[in-house]
Amino acid sequence: MLTYDEITKSEAIKTYIIRADESLGALGYTEHSFAHVLHVAETAGYILKTMGYDERTVELAKIAGYLHDIGNLVNRKDHAQSGAVMAWSILNDMGCDPAEMATIVTAIGNHDEGTGVPVNTVAAAMILADKADVRRSRVRNTDISKFDIHDRVNYSVTKSVLKINEEKTLVKLKLSVDTRFGSVMDYFEIFMTRMVLCRKAAEKLGLQFKLIINEQQLI
Repeated sequence: MLTYDEITKSEAIKTYIIRADESLGALGYTEHSFAHVLHVAETAGYILKTMGYDERTVELAKIAGYLHDIGNLVNRKDHAQSGAVMAWSILNDMGCDPAEMATIVTAIGNHDEGTGVPVNTVAAAMILADKADVRRSRVRNTDISKFDIHDRVNYSVTKSVLKINEEKTLVKLKLSVDTRFGSVMDYFEIFMTRMVLCRKAAEKLGLQFKLIINEQQLI
């Protein structure tokens, strides 16, 4: 049975993550390297564990989260689909069970807001984990005067916390935003589609999605 630990120790996968992030860096995108994929993996695992899913399903979510952005090695466009195909090949070579591989590949292929749909619980958890990773440290540009809107929005977020309530009825994304660098309106301008997908993902898990920015509930 393929484990998350085996996946994270694979030197080949590490190389794909590094090179995919290098390509995004060349295009001016935010960080998509180990800080991001490990965060997504652990957060997806937290979501399903908190919601009472079995340990193996939690493990599959973590594997999917770690692998979800490798398609950027091919091209940013349609990276979810190319990443899913890459993941299938990698997992197949590592002897992954076909049913488990199908779950992981489906989640990866459905994580991007352009084409993604939370078709299973692993996909739903990964969508929430991925879209919640907004933070200042993901911005590569060191010249604030040259920030585009994506830089401004990510740089403005000084704290991001995704939390499920004790009753397991709500999942809240709480952001602290320094409005000197980006406004709440800026956030919605580029992230509205992502927030709609988060709402659908939460619903798949039997949760309501709430977005709270600077202690004000906006969704």
